[in-house]
Amino acid sequence: MKKVYIVVFAMIGVAIALILTASEDVSTYSSFAEASTTKKVKIVGQLSKDKPIEYDPAIDPNYTGFYLKDNNGEERKIALLMSKPQDFERSEQVVLTGKMKGDEFVATDILMKCPSKYKDEEIYLKSEEVVEASSS
Repeated sequence: MKKVYIVVFAMIGVAIALILTASEDVSTYSSFAEASTTKKVKIVGQLSKDKPIEYDPAIDPNYTGFYLKDNNGEERKIALLMSKPQDFERSEQVVLTGKMKGDEFVATDILMKCPSKYKDEEIYLKSEEVVEASSS
């Protein structure tokens, strides 16, 4: 067999291994109920702003505790194993990656959807359009 064929087969094998490894991380969003039966999941929800956020960098800078309500309306305590993200309280939606440990969801990664910085400008422009339309 030629060396070129061996190299091509090796490259195909590496490509297949990379695709399989990457596909493990690509998952759909789960709920807290589904998280208790599987290992690592992604949960999307809203921060429960009526409950306290626990973050004290003097005690543990890599722990943030808070409550999250998933899309099914179930609320659970979250243990985020990292420092509190900037503008965390202003987030509209939160995506957490982690797994359940007892009644608590232990998250190792977070992705936040924050309000747009252009939202106020958009509201202002729409109000200007309404004023112009009503004056003509």
